[in-house]
Amino acid sequence: MPLSSVASPAHVRRPALDTRYRVETPEGIDLILRPAGLVPRALAFAIDLAIRGLALLLMFIILALLGQFGMGLATILLFLVTWWYMVLFEVFNQGRSPGKQMLGLRVVHDDGTPVGWASSLTRNLLRFVDLLPLGYTFGILSCLNHPAFKRLGDIAAGTLVVYRDTPPTRPSLPDAEALHAPFALSLEEQRALLGFAERAQGLSSARRDELAAILAEPLQVPAEQAQQQIHGIARGLLGPT
Repeated sequence: MPLSSVASPAHVRRPALDTRYRVETPEGIDLILRPAGLVPRALAFAIDLAIRGLALLLMFIILALLGQFGMGLATILLFLVTWWYMVLFEVFNQGRSPGKQMLGLRVVHDDGTPVGWASSLTRNLLRFVDLLPLGYTFGILSCLNHPAFKRLGDIAAGTLVVYRDTPPTRPSLPDAEALHAPFALSLEEQRALLGFAERAQGLSSARRDELAAILAEPLQVPAEQAQQQIHGIARGLLGPT
């Protein structure tokens, strides 16, 4: 009895529980990006602000020893650090300033490609608009009202702050003796069994027993043995590792 015969007949597309930003590449491949909300963006900005403040303080102390020439040079450095700190890091460090890197964020174009000079300059030069009228009021309101949490600079530049994807790790299967399924499995059924085994450690015992009991009859085993049977079949499908 195929597993598909006991699956729910309803195939209803449900909206994702968490925020996702879908991008289709020219090759027709869908990329799923996770836009960063207001709080992590604010924390990353606070870290960058602290780093810039500390760097400027140290430079001012050193350059003050040079008198008026040092103060003139400090003014130039203040301009460069204020307006180019973010741009240089975003362009040369894959969209990540030190603050964003600590929070696992990065800036990309709306199509998911790395941010470039023009877009980075635009989003950062327009930061003064987000600051208006006081304390990033426009930027906060824009983030809270945009579905992808964009501030005004991001909207104008066509950029997006997203969570940086971490390299996927291969889930481990529970220890079990490799078994053969009592009937031929379709590709979808093989994926379902492997998915159950891979997620087993993240499910409660009651939930595992509930899901495994559904497959007890097609697997031709008692309900209390279904879970171990699924793990064995999954181990057999995976082969030697």
